[in-house]
Order: sequence, then structure tokens, then C-alpha cells
Amino acid sequence: MKGVAWGVVAIGVAAPIARRHIRLRPPVVAGLAASAPFALCVAVPRSRRRDVAVCALQMWMYLSLYEMPNDDAEALQRRVKVRYPVVLDRLIGLGELPGVRLQRALARAKGLRRMDAVLVWAHWVWFLVPHTTILYLLLFRRSRFERSAIMVYATFDLGVLVYWALPTAPPWYAAKQGEIEADPALRRLMVEQGEAFWRDRWEPLYGLFAGNPLAAMPSLHFATSVMGAYVLSDAGPIEGAVGWTYALTLGFALVYLGEHYVVDLLAGYGLVRLIRGLEGPMSPALGRVGRAVAALEARAAG
Repeated sequence: MKGVAWGVVAIGVAAPIARRHIRLRPPVVAGLAASAPFALCVAVPRSRRRDVAVCALQMWMYLSLYEMPNDDAEALQRRVKVRYPVVLDRLIGLGELPGVRLQRALARAKGLRRMDAVLVWAHWVWFLVPHTTILYLLLFRRSRFERSAIMVYATFDLGVLVYWALPTAPPWYAAKQGEIEADPALRRLMVEQGEAFWRDRWEPLYGLFAGNPLAAMPSLHFATSVMGAYVLSDAGPIEGAVGWTYALTLGFALVYLGEHYVVDLLAGYGLVRLIRGLEGPMSPALGRVGRAVAALEARAAG
């Protein structure tokens, strides 16, 4: 049984890499990648290292689902929705996009402020923040780790399904397409900071992390940070204060930098509230899955 489980792990890791070469359909890739974390639980006894590896495999599945719509970039551009978030954000901003208002009020006409660099780095470190949050709970609040990990990674997984169903462009893309008329024009300050700070290394770095540039609704940057703030608040007031300070700073940065609309953030917050609301009704089903995996683990160990 352990040999079979390790085989499932290997296939789940390899499928997202091989999908273009052997033309695997997205549901097949998703199913194979999703099976890997469960198979690892059967193959290896429970430990902190295994918990970290399970989270890593879960994110491997998420990344494959996040990037796959952009495998055919032209088809994605034909499907992407550009106009509706502009209309909604103009309603929120009473006739003008909140991002445009913020840049007009706070950004320099040319060049960048120190504040811009701080906000850009708040954006960049997001790639570590949700996982660092879960690692902190694993190391120092072990009793809260399992529930918190499920909540945070469910946010990733449910959000990426919306990216498939309703691909939506961010503000900077809409501005390039002429959908946002503003004076001065909406800028993508993150790219300006990246070019100034990283210089020749910026293009390779951006290419590495920009797996799907047309996945803005909901904002998973904001949603996962808010969920992280909630689970940290459950752990203690100091942890909660740190989590909420970061989440709110990031939310402001995403709109100011031209990366997201306010409506993207509201949708991300709504996703978090939905997941937290479903926790109670879904607990029996999750418990059954957990017991089934534990039974397979016990059989493999025996």
C-alpha cells in the first residue's frame, strides 16, 4: 500500500509539469494533483515534516490550476472580463475608480515615493505570508494548525475555481486596453518599483511569478491574508493584531498600486466569510474524510 501511495504522490507531482507535453485535460491534472496530499498521508506517518509536505503538495495543486488557463494565452484573452469591475468600482468610488483617486492624491507625477516601496514590498512578501502563518501555528499553536490550514488552503482552492469560471482582468490590464480613462493615467507602480529595484533581474523574476495575469476576481492576495488574520486572531490577540495590520496594509496597497479593484477585495472578503460560515456544516464530511485517510494510514503502517 505504501508503494502505491508513493506512486500516487509521484504522479500528482509530475502531472502539472507534463500536462502540456502529453496534453492532459485540466480535470485530469487537477484530480491527480489533488490526490497527492492524501496519498502522502497514507505513505508517511504523521509528523511536522509531513504536515509541511502536505501543505506544499496542496499548493502545487493550486498553482497548476492557477496557471492552466494561461496555457493558451490567446484563448484566455478572448474570455477575460474587463469591463464589469471598472463599472462596479466607479460606483463604489462615486464616479471615479478608487485606485485612480489614490494615485492622484498620493503618487508622484514622476518617480516613486518611499511609501510606494513599502507598499510594493507588502505585496511581494505576500507569497510567503499565508504559509508563514500556517507554519507559525504548526510550530507554536499546534492545536490550531489543522483547522487553520484547512481554512487558508480552502480559500486558495475555492478562489481558483472562480478564476476558471469568470476570468477577470486587473486594473492595470484594463488601463492598457483603454477601458480606464484617467488623467493622469492609472500606473502599475509595482512594475515601476520592480524595474528600479531589481534592474536586469526584474523581467526573469516577473516571468517566474506571473503564471496567470488575468486572474483578479476575487483577490486571493487579500482573501488569504484576511483568512490568515482570522486564524491568527483565533490563536491570540497579539497574533491577530499582526495579521490584521498586514491584511489591511496589503488591501490598501493592492488598490493604490493598480493591482486590484476594490470590488476584487470585497469579493475576497466575501469568500472568506463564506468559508468560515461553511465550517460547521462541512465538519462532519471533513471528519469522515480524515478518518478514512487515517484508516488507510494505519493499514499501510501495519
